[in-house]
Amino acid sequence: MKKLAIIVTHPIQYYAPVFKLLHQRKKVQVEVFYTWGEQSADKFDPGFGRKVEWDIPLTEGYPHQWVGNTAIAPGSHHFRGVINPGLIGSVESYAPDAVLVFGWAYQSHLKLMRYFKGKIPVFFRGDSTLMDETTGIKSLIKYLFLKWVYSHVDHAFYVGKNNKAYFRKYGLPESALTFAPHAVDNERFAIENHQAVSTLRNQIGVGDNDILVLFAGKLEEKKHPILLAQAFIDVNFLAAHLLFVGNGELENQLKTMARGRSNIHFLDFKNQQAMPSVYQACDLFCLPSKGPGETWGLSVNEAMACSKAILASDKVGCAADLVQSDVNGAVFKSNEIKSLIAELTRLIRSKSTLLTFGKNSHKIIQQWNFTEIAKAIENKLNETI
Repeated sequence: MKKLAIIVTHPIQYYAPVFKLLHQRKKVQVEVFYTWGEQSADKFDPGFGRKVEWDIPLTEGYPHQWVGNTAIAPGSHHFRGVINPGLIGSVESYAPDAVLVFGWAYQSHLKLMRYFKGKIPVFFRGDSTLMDETTGIKSLIKYLFLKWVYSHVDHAFYVGKNNKAYFRKYGLPESALTFAPHAVDNERFAIENHQAVSTLRNQIGVGDNDILVLFAGKLEEKKHPILLAQAFIDVNFLAAHLLFVGNGELENQLKTMARGRSNIHFLDFKNQQAMPSVYQACDLFCLPSKGPGETWGLSVNEAMACSKAILASDKVGCAADLVQSDVNGAVFKSNEIKSLIAELTRLIRSKSTLLTFGKNSHKIIQQWNFTEIAKAIENKLNETI
């Protein structure tokens, strides 16, 4: 059985199930090397502005190692936050047939890619896009640097159309790319909890015939929740409510904007087990991101798994793949409130149409699953070696 070493900073709820599935399927042998260090399993999240302890197991069901991290300021938010003097030795001791690296922008990850290039195949997983590209001398320097970075990659697994275009621009040929969709646990999100949904809607005062628009995630600049709040303030949407679920740097500003408005509501961060009911309680999920950095938007996957209509900006990376106008929702022009208001007004006109769009979302998202990712990795490893 071929052996794969997986290099990733810390346990992530969207990746760990894939590692577990690879181990269970026994098509390849895997070992995961967590490079942030064991302390990364329980860390303060600056985006949420709080300590986040996930309520689903992220390190069970697959072999893994915690690699010692000697960084002065450990973290996955900067290049020198992941420094692992023992990483290459640990991987060599495992003697893999290939390495799969999640993200290059850490000292140890890039060093490992350079070390193993030409020795064994270097696979790569990332979800960057060209959506926030600029021009000028800085752009040229970036282009040359990234061409050099990806010259150390033998094969990349792209998550969608925008990500594929990014890899192509920075030097990876079509033959070096395999589609492995960004995914969430569709089955878990699809399990209905009618009591929890009813309780949540009653808690915030949303009637059965009212339409609830949901934003769920970090209340941060790139996701642009301010624009969504302003749209509700500018237009008196009759029988429509807006719910923000999450915390972050913009929380106080949003609550100040919404003061005195009975149709704008807030709930604190909800953990993974509670999120399906949160999505199921809404009629329309909205992700109004303006970037930079909204490379995908996995909350859209989650909402679609819960059979919800989607409204996303054109700066949301997944919109090109998952959101089909008048099939399961709409896409509006990023950072343009007139465009957002126009699409909101059109979508919330009919609760039955939103229900139909939600059913279509559920159908579309079925192909975007963990098994497809596992198959892509297994097939490439077994054909490459």
